[in-house]
Amino acid sequence: MSNVIVFMSDEHNPRYSSPYGHDFVQTPNMQRLADSGTLFSNAYCPSPLCVPSRSAFLTGKRVHAVQAYGNNRNYIPEETNGLGTVLDGQGVHTVFVGKVHAYRPVSELGFSETPLANDGPFFFDRDQQRQPLAVRQGASARFDKYGPHESPWGNDVKYMDAAVNWLSTRASRIDRPWVLFVNLVKPHFPHYCNQRLWDMYKEHGDLPEHGVEAATAQHPYAVDLRTHFELEDIPEEHVRGLRRGYYACVSFIDEQLGRLQSALETSQLAENTNLIYTSDHGEMLGKFGLWWKCNLLEDAARIPCIAAGPDFSAGTRVTTPVDLHDVQASLFSLTGATRPDDWIGESLPSLPVSDPERVVFSEYHGHGARAGSFMMRRGNWKLIHNVEAPNQLFDLNADPEELNNQFESNQSKAKELSVALADICNPESEHRRAEAFWQMQATRHQEESAG
Repeated sequence: MSNVIVFMSDEHNPRYSSPYGHDFVQTPNMQRLADSGTLFSNAYCPSPLCVPSRSAFLTGKRVHAVQAYGNNRNYIPEETNGLGTVLDGQGVHTVFVGKVHAYRPVSELGFSETPLANDGPFFFDRDQQRQPLAVRQGASARFDKYGPHESPWGNDVKYMDAAVNWLSTRASRIDRPWVLFVNLVKPHFPHYCNQRLWDMYKEHGDLPEHGVEAATAQHPYAVDLRTHFELEDIPEEHVRGLRRGYYACVSFIDEQLGRLQSALETSQLAENTNLIYTSDHGEMLGKFGLWWKCNLLEDAARIPCIAAGPDFSAGTRVTTPVDLHDVQASLFSLTGATRPDDWIGESLPSLPVSDPERVVFSEYHGHGARAGSFMMRRGNWKLIHNVEAPNQLFDLNADPEELNNQFESNQSKAKELSVALADICNPESEHRRAEAFWQMQATRHQEESAG
């Protein structure tokens, strides 16, 4: 049995890091973690949005089973048997630090300790409406929010201070296996940073390689997102500035990872502690004219997953597709706890380096698209089933940038993945269920607001 640290950032597209092949984004601590451990090169989120992704991770369920469809947390059915409660009930000490943004307040999630945590606002977001599609008025005001700022990191440094302090003063006194969850907000927008990291990328205020001219950018769901977020006609200087600021924010997260690594070594805990770095979803960063997440293309749905410690092989690269449920499953196997039989996922150390048959699933029901979408990844192939728009099929080996939709030209592969999807859920049925849930949320909110 060993201990585990799960360090989860917010909105980190793994392609913007050196272990995943980026040529100038400086992430030496992520690289050190990968060199001393295992990098999972095809890792995905359960849903490319904060509340759905984090809620699925904390419950061991699919997003549609939790019914955390979007960032609205009002009236989500109560779930009392989440990750913190189950682990703590089996004698695993659990500590939660930082951003929560999940289906319930952190006080109801059953963690043994919460030294410093922030639930985030439980407000009702009317712009989650999809039929008809809501336009998020004022979203375009986000586009000048980058560069040096007086307080660029929000509470992230305080969260990391709390985590490092716990490792330094409390961890060695815990007489049972423990799991420390550290959740920071960066590199989530706004892309503010300090002057030092801004200057680090002074030569790299670049533009996306693939913009709105690409065929994928003309897909109805991509058009929906640009409409919803007012993404047309963004000044080039802002595109360059936001990308430069994002690189700086990724390097900030890397520096915080370095603080955790140093704290482990200083506290002499490294020999019996596994450290997993991941994120809740990715970031489009201007590709196809899209920003943030809210879709199932690679840049939004992919996440970093790098793990090192006594239970992970050094210098190993795993191509088998994985997701956050596999990170969750690992917490049980590594600490010796027994996982509920109906929870999803497999322990990361148990997975083969290359399994072309393993399937990973993600889904999106939130704001910015007219209807739900569902993703299946198996081997090099990826299907996106779009409920009210053309489906998409990509060969990620030949077409990693998702420029060539092969759904019509490769019907045999499309059918194969559609059958695998049907084994998990009925997309049309789950879409209708999500829409009914939204209508209930909106009606109850209106009734309560009226008094």
